[in-house]
Amino acid sequence: MGIMACINPTITKPLFSLPLRHLLRRGMALWSMRKDPSLERALSRNRRWVVNNQIKNLLIRSPTRSLPVKFLQKKYKTLDMRGRAINWLNKYPCCFQTFPDPTGETEDLFFGFTKRMEELVAGEEAAIEASEPEMVIRLGKLLMLSRDRRLNVSKLKGLQRSFGFPDDYLFRLVPNRPDLFRVINRYGHRNTMEVELVKWDPKLATSSVEVTAISNGWDPHYRCSLPSSWIKSHERFEEFNSGSPYISPYRNDWEHEEKHTVGMVHELLSLTLWKKLSIMKLEHFKREFKLPEQLNRLLLRHPGIFYVSNRYKMYTVVLREGYNGSDLVEKDPVVAAKDRLGELMQEGLHEYNQRRKVMNLEKKRNRGEIELRKTSQEESDHVAALDWVERREERKRFYKVLFDDK
Repeated sequence: MGIMACINPTITKPLFSLPLRHLLRRGMALWSMRKDPSLERALSRNRRWVVNNQIKNLLIRSPTRSLPVKFLQKKYKTLDMRGRAINWLNKYPCCFQTFPDPTGETEDLFFGFTKRMEELVAGEEAAIEASEPEMVIRLGKLLMLSRDRRLNVSKLKGLQRSFGFPDDYLFRLVPNRPDLFRVINRYGHRNTMEVELVKWDPKLATSSVEVTAISNGWDPHYRCSLPSSWIKSHERFEEFNSGSPYISPYRNDWEHEEKHTVGMVHELLSLTLWKKLSIMKLEHFKREFKLPEQLNRLLLRHPGIFYVSNRYKMYTVVLREGYNGSDLVEKDPVVAAKDRLGELMQEGLHEYNQRRKVMNLEKKRNRGEIELRKTSQEESDHVAALDWVERREERKRFYKVLFDDK
């Protein structure tokens, strides 16, 4: 007799003998939420752009903004890539260029940014530098939301991209604001370093819900971003929203625990650049932000405020009011700069594909597989029009470029 049957005589079949598909279905039921096509499109992430962004970061860390191609080849495994690195670089002629060793000391082939890519990377770096005051506010708010007014630096690394913090954010922000931040290490280990809030700033203790309420002259409350056809969800939202006053996550008020937690997650999402967070990464901060054990259940109870997606088998929570369809309502300058980089990557890929198409046609013509004939002006105009439409649609599909969220 199975273990489960011994524990509970009413169970005639051990749990582990049930079909795996049935068990998975039971587990996934906890994550059921009606799909929102617009937000699913906003979450679409093309892996090519993620890889290119990582290559871009490798070049930025190099003092000469150039690296040997064989160095990238060695990094291919960490990028989870196969094949030859040079072939990948050739796919993006608008972004990367190859050249001999600038020092002339070796016969190695090097690669670096093209002039256009260099300009866009400089624009992104300028946007990051200009956003340092906003970084200070976001970091201050995160520390004020945390339980002990401090956060582990190693753990925060997993979310720093989402909040728009560059790799050197501690060196950028902490020394310039000793009145607000300091780095401490209470246990002396490398992974126990923490960034701590020096003093509470009342000006920062205002949530995005309260800011919206003040600017519009109404009482703080959540906004429902569901279609009117979701009648039952609207009813549950109204019951939750009007049942008790809004509770700011900056207040230590746990009389209505669920409302406080909803406010906490809402504020954390509001502080991110893309108004979304990985649920798995968010759960790493359960103690710091006093999040419940069953965070997924809480999020699913409030579809009017949050949208939960399992795209790419990675559970993500999105702040619904942060999007209009699949577009961000407010686009941070850093996000806009990253989008421009994504557009250039798409342009480079399109150029590569067009060049390959012409080469393949030429090969077929040389082999006599297709007949070479003159096309009329009308046919040429028609082909050009189709090509323009194709490029426009292709650009629209990949316009939303979500970079590495690691």
